[in-house]
Amino acid sequence: MFTAPEQISAATKANFDAQLALFTTLTGKAFEGVEKFIELNLNAAKSSLEESSAATKQLLAAKDPQEFFNLSAAQAQPTAEKVLAYSRHLANIATSTQAEFTHAAEAQIAETNRKVLTLIDEVSKNAPAGSEQFVSLFKTSIDNANASYDHISKTTKQAVEALEANLNNAVSTATKAATPKAAKK
Repeated sequence: MFTAPEQISAATKANFDAQLALFTTLTGKAFEGVEKFIELNLNAAKSSLEESSAATKQLLAAKDPQEFFNLSAAQAQPTAEKVLAYSRHLANIATSTQAEFTHAAEAQIAETNRKVLTLIDEVSKNAPAGSEQFVSLFKTSIDNANASYDHISKTTKQAVEALEANLNNAVSTATKAATPKAAKK
């Protein structure tokens, strides 16, 4: 049978190991997000360079100002669509990275809570007589903290979902607005 200091020491070590694992996981997810962002930007830059080179050649080959302006107008809509596609892709990278962060953090918090409650149960079995009220108060405090975390987590998820919906609406509105203007030119 363990004594309380040994149990607490073991729990502290396990908690430290779990936090280190969480930090490693979150760092890995952050690097994955940055890699995706860099890849997106490199592809966009390469594509933009190739397309602008081709467009410049077309514009320089125009025989009169009217043809030059017609070619310029014809390129407006595809450019707007590419900017919107880039924005959507960037938003998807940010959203998926955030979701992975949230999932990893929630899993870690749930595991830590389970371990803390197990430790409290084990320590309370060896607690001296008369300390039941203190143990009960401590368990209630843990439960209240967990309820607060759950409430904050749900509120944060709702805010993220609202932000995503607003972003999607803005992109959709911009797409609709860009399409007729580019088509009229």
